[in-house]
Amino acid sequence: MNQETKTNKTGFTTKSITMMALFAAILCISAYISIPLPIPGSPHITLLNFVIIVIALLFPLSQSFITILVWMALGAIGLPVFIGGIGYLTNIFGGYTFSFLVIAIVLPLIRGKKYNRILYTIAAIVGVVLIDIIGMLFWKVNAGLSWKVAFLSGFVAFIPLDLVKAVIAAQIIPAFRKVMQSAE
Repeated sequence: MNQETKTNKTGFTTKSITMMALFAAILCISAYISIPLPIPGSPHITLLNFVIIVIALLFPLSQSFITILVWMALGAIGLPVFIGGIGYLTNIFGGYTFSFLVIAIVLPLIRGKKYNRILYTIAAIVGVVLIDIIGMLFWKVNAGLSWKVAFLSGFVAFIPLDLVKAVIAAQIIPAFRKVMQSAE
């Protein structure tokens, strides 16, 4: 019995658990690769969205969700995995972070099982739009912003670069799958 066929009680293989842990670690690092926006008090642009989209396009739903949930749990217990510390979950920008769990569910459901460049690109674009809409709504409600201010600072400010990251993420999935398959 090789490593790939050995499963634990949850049905995950040793390889899948290792890959989920690796991507949770990459998520931890990606928060710190950031660009501050010139808008006072706004969140930073990070590689988080890119890595979240890659995870959601690469892994099956359960693995995608668990990977992101583990990263969030690490931050919730106080490990420095969020750029703004644990307060990043509870402050006005927490909606962006909580939206990642939605993406971990939605993208594996809409992308299909077999890679299709167009479908994966559309799924990735849907993913970043959802992240930015959920984050914007959370920010609007918790900061008491007007719709115009929330839209301009919580959606328009992020969506151009997020769309670029989404398209790139969708295009590199075959390379990631090839590397993951060769890691047996």
